[in-house]
Amino acid sequence: MPTPTDDVMRTADGTPLKISLQRALVRSRLRALLLVLPLLAFVLVFFLFPIGHMLFRSVDNRIVGSVLPRTAVAIQDWDPDRAKLPDEAVFEALVRDIQAAFKDRTLGRVGRRLNYEKPGMSSLFRKSGRGAARITGAPYRDRMIAIDKRWGDSSTWRLIHRESGALTSAYFLAAADLKLSERGAIVRQPEPRRIYLTLFYRTLWMSGLITVLCLLLGYPVSYLLATLPLRISNLLMILVLLPFWTSLLVRTTAWIALLQTEGVLNDIMVFAGLLSEDGRLQMIHNKFGTVVAMVHILLPFMILPLYSVMKTIPPSLMRAARSLGATPFTAFVRVYMPNTVAGVGAGCIMVFILSIGYYITPALVGGRTGTFISNFIALHVGETLNWGLAAALGALLLGLVLALYLIYDRIVGVDNMKLG
Repeated sequence: MPTPTDDVMRTADGTPLKISLQRALVRSRLRALLLVLPLLAFVLVFFLFPIGHMLFRSVDNRIVGSVLPRTAVAIQDWDPDRAKLPDEAVFEALVRDIQAAFKDRTLGRVGRRLNYEKPGMSSLFRKSGRGAARITGAPYRDRMIAIDKRWGDSSTWRLIHRESGALTSAYFLAAADLKLSERGAIVRQPEPRRIYLTLFYRTLWMSGLITVLCLLLGYPVSYLLATLPLRISNLLMILVLLPFWTSLLVRTTAWIALLQTEGVLNDIMVFAGLLSEDGRLQMIHNKFGTVVAMVHILLPFMILPLYSVMKTIPPSLMRAARSLGATPFTAFVRVYMPNTVAGVGAGCIMVFILSIGYYITPALVGGRTGTFISNFIALHVGETLNWGLAAALGALLLGLVLALYLIYDRIVGVDNMKLG
């Protein structure tokens, strides 16, 4: 007798249609994954991993433990509140570690690390490296103090005891103009060293000012580009894009030639009688020079999102508002401008995030009062080699940007931001 047929739909080879569709979906997803995999690997290896590694440097404190391993272990049993100095076993461990590190040429690393917390530690370890090489036996404590009296100071040992762990909060505290006292309490840095909070504040308000100026200058230009005939608007668009074809360094140094005391603008104002020869204006190497140069550089990043959104607004909206009795100003404010909020949001957040992390232009034209926090991050990475502090400053800047982004999302909404 023939077997009864079921009601399940099947393909030509007899496979149930549902299973066949699932297999096809899995194959399509695998193909998509294979296509995206090279880009994903590139982002992980050259973007996420370096950023994660740099952020880890902000709390990494393995230098003391790796260069002075015996001392880091022996000093854990020392109670700073009960004994002024560690016992003889800790001094012996210190001598052994210094002798080994001096031989391996790694002693300078621990000296530089501790010098970030207490000036003079670098010279102490250099001097001790030469002196400890001649120590062959006990008493280790007396011989180390004879090399340098700072080994008899409890503050030196408190610092080594505190920084012998694998992680530290010292970099983040320094980035917030704070530090740990000898007793482990969080206190403010001395007045001359309180610079980073001021730099964060300066970076935020100057970036906000640059964003507002770019919006005020870019909005009418974008409106002209969107409403003029295509032939004229294309020509103006070329002028907007022209700065991208010129080196950033050339554009920045051009402003130096224009704004310096003996520059073009001062010469024109002196020639026109607006200024005296002795009353030339200092318009460069200060906040004014930074704002002017960065507005010029970042203005296209405001114009392009605005233009792309304005181009999609139908001209009939304004005509309809006019036909219903609105004045040109009322029609522009009540009808046209609300439709450009998405472009305004995209341009503002793009310009603000770009400006908050800029360091080339402020370094060239900012002088002492116009530099950003990014300039000091670059300084610690390239010159002082204090990568931990640079990483902490970068982490705080990243967290600040993310917080502002979340506030923007809550107020404006990222979903309302678009590029056209």
